[in-house]
Amino acid sequence: MDAAGVHRVVTVPPGYEGERNDLVLEAARLHPDRFAIMGRINAEAPESRGTLATWRRQPGMLGLRLSFWRKIFRPILAEGRADWLWEEAEEAGVPIMVFVDHEQVRFIDRVAERHPGLKLVMDHLCLAPGTKDDEAFVGLDEVLALAKRPNIAVKASALPCYTNDTYPYRRVHPYVRRVYDAFGPQRIFWGTDLTRLPCSYRQAITMFTENIPWFTAHDKEWIMGRGVCEWLEWELPQSKTPARPSHVE
Repeated sequence: MDAAGVHRVVTVPPGYEGERNDLVLEAARLHPDRFAIMGRINAEAPESRGTLATWRRQPGMLGLRLSFWRKIFRPILAEGRADWLWEEAEEAGVPIMVFVDHEQVRFIDRVAERHPGLKLVMDHLCLAPGTKDDEAFVGLDEVLALAKRPNIAVKASALPCYTNDTYPYRRVHPYVRRVYDAFGPQRIFWGTDLTRLPCSYRQAITMFTENIPWFTAHDKEWIMGRGVCEWLEWELPQSKTPARPSHVE
């Protein structure tokens, strides 16, 4: 993080280990000024119900991260089996980051409409893993339509993974422009998904900060950290918004 110029990280526990948050909670405990958490929860486990009222009382815990794009999890969203969770999260003020593909966007649109007080973030612009370039962005219009919901933001994360282009990945810049025009800089959050990047950590930053000329300094302040900190209510340092970006994983 220090070598790349990253000041803070919002961590997401890896899904392949199940719904465990112990490691990231320990990181946040040891380094509360550097790490915060979007934790995991089993939306179908009976014991999960009723836990969100105190969810953010866990030191470092800012919200939830859910993933529905895999075949095994798609029915949970499509059949409304997580409806209890949206309601509890809205009541408790727990923001949620969601990873779905563009075919599932309509379900999140309905959730946002029914729960206007629930803050939602669409991870990786809802791009399907394994797709590249035009194929990856074929459903972008569905994502852009969500901009009409003030309680929805997007994460422009893992973008180098969705193109056959090389750094600075200019092939995806026009798509970023469309997202910017729809959501504005305050509802676009930069991130990397560091564990599967085809480039260096630093390049994932400079792709945005040095190679997209139409981003203003004000835009980059919001996109590279201030926006996600305010959305998740992770208090910024007393001085000012950090010059180094806040990384969202």
